[in-house]
Amino acid sequence: MIIWKKLNVCFLATFIAATSFTALADAGHDDGAAPIAATGSAQPRFTAVSETFELVGVLNGKLLTLYLDRADDNSPVKDAKLEIELADIKLDVKPRGVGEFETTLAQELKPGVTAIAATVIAGQETDLLAGELDIREGAHADASARSLPWKKYGIWTVAGLLALALLVGGLRRFRTNRINRAGSTA
Repeated sequence: MIIWKKLNVCFLATFIAATSFTALADAGHDDGAAPIAATGSAQPRFTAVSETFELVGVLNGKLLTLYLDRADDNSPVKDAKLEIELADIKLDVKPRGVGEFETTLAQELKPGVTAIAATVIAGQETDLLAGELDIREGAHADASARSLPWKKYGIWTVAGLLALALLVGGLRRFRTNRINRAGSTA
């Protein structure tokens, strides 16, 4: 009877250890940094924020797409005029939609940090925003190499299979001991 209680405790501990971490969060719900997709490359971005406005820029080759929102409620800024200076060069910015702008660079930017200054004029409001665009050489390949979720799940799969093997082995041993006891009392 004491052996059965010890085996129960052992099996329960093994079961809890093997299954307690299987409830992993999905992507975007793990309170950590969002994983970078291995199938695509992330585009360089910058943000420039003031008390009134928030500007986000996404660089895709020579095309710079800009998104201008209000800082307090994240709504797009309507009828705004935007002037951009990238590395002390004024760019011709054209509106693409409500709170969206785009401009084309004369040439692709080289790796490194580039200063960005933006002047926003929206009705009676005028603001100056500053930010930096950091382009790193080979950063996308490094990020893809680090993103190996199969390793994490593989470890838990092996741990679960090991726990299952211990459980089956313990049950067989318990049955053998029970049969031997029943045979010796008869």
